[in-house]
Amino acid sequence: MTDATVTNVDFNASTAATGVARTLWRNARIATLAETLPGLGILENGVIATEGGRITYVGPQADLPAPLKAIETVIDLENRWVTPALVDCHTHLIYGGNRAREFEMRLKGATYEEVARAGGGIVSSVKATNALSVEGLVAATLPRLDTLLAEGVSTIEIKSGYGLNIEGELNMLRAARALAKIRPVRIVTSYLAAHATPVEYKGRNGDYISDIVLPGMDKAHAEGLVDAVDGFCEGIAFSVEEMRRVFDHAQKLGLPVKLHAEQLSDLGGAKMAASYGALSADHLEYLDAEGAAAMATAGTVAVLLPGAFYAINETQKPPVQALRDAGTKIAIATDSNPGTSPLTSLLLTMNMSATLFRLTVEECLAGATREGARALGLLSETGTLEVGKSADFAVWNIDSPAELVYRIGFNPIHARIFKGASV
Repeated sequence: MTDATVTNVDFNASTAATGVARTLWRNARIATLAETLPGLGILENGVIATEGGRITYVGPQADLPAPLKAIETVIDLENRWVTPALVDCHTHLIYGGNRAREFEMRLKGATYEEVARAGGGIVSSVKATNALSVEGLVAATLPRLDTLLAEGVSTIEIKSGYGLNIEGELNMLRAARALAKIRPVRIVTSYLAAHATPVEYKGRNGDYISDIVLPGMDKAHAEGLVDAVDGFCEGIAFSVEEMRRVFDHAQKLGLPVKLHAEQLSDLGGAKMAASYGALSADHLEYLDAEGAAAMATAGTVAVLLPGAFYAINETQKPPVQALRDAGTKIAIATDSNPGTSPLTSLLLTMNMSATLFRLTVEECLAGATREGARALGLLSETGTLEVGKSADFAVWNIDSPAELVYRIGFNPIHARIFKGASV
């Protein structure tokens, strides 16, 4: 390129100006993940132009429009691979304490349900979480968040669900909003008060929904803390009919819904969620073909969570082929949480999705980018590299995209770009 001066830019010296300046990122092999292109949407000898934090051009360097050739800030990526920044679309990242003791119990043979019925599981994280202030929750979460960001993640969903009282749930969501202000990351929140029933409401799920879940949702919505509403539909949590009450209320507030469904048994939760046009149904180990078809028709994304499958030593795999046959979109996520998926690596999640669930390389990469964004209702903003979208991408020291899925415990990141700024 002779029309602009190539500038040696220190990737570790990000400035606010980088995100708004007109910048060319040249000499790259780009996996755009654009659905208009086959496979991973690969462009050889590609270039990305950004301005004001958005993509203004992505394509072959030979086709770069003449006006863009005058851009002064040019970053030579030296033939490195570029993908959309990663999207972790299902996490419980905010919590207090840990559940290493339950890990020991499971090693001795206790099942997930047995741990939960013995007073462990979700409820055991409630006391430690509620003991922390918003500031304490932020401090406890930052190491986990930073670990994900260091792997090229730009967008993370964070759920509440360990408060199980109105103020506790709101504090978790407040902490999530605070994290987005102190780190260069896009955080999407999900209100998950219907995660478990606290001890004082044992056997009274209906009362808990009336007293805590619904009024808490109203307050979270009024405070601008909630982007979507979630729930745990399972024999040890909430029934399909109980979740309908929660979803009906969410619809009245104009909030999209999603659901933990068919993780331990087939209650028909995914099919019910699809009837509400849910963004996603997650876990899905016991999903049947009818549920998969209902999700495909509704555009509800299947979010697979191999970390939880691995951590609780599950044997029932999600019906990947049924999802493919139905045309259901498949995303993957860490499910990062203190008990059943203490996982803070989306790169490892891709490897586990391939190894445990037999997803292809293309499915894993799409699941951690494009489909993850779709599962959050953000596909128009991020998840692929296309003109008009946020300039969120990752630059990798790899020889092929398959290497991102193949390696275990290795991070080949060269740079993470968020809204056009190297961070």
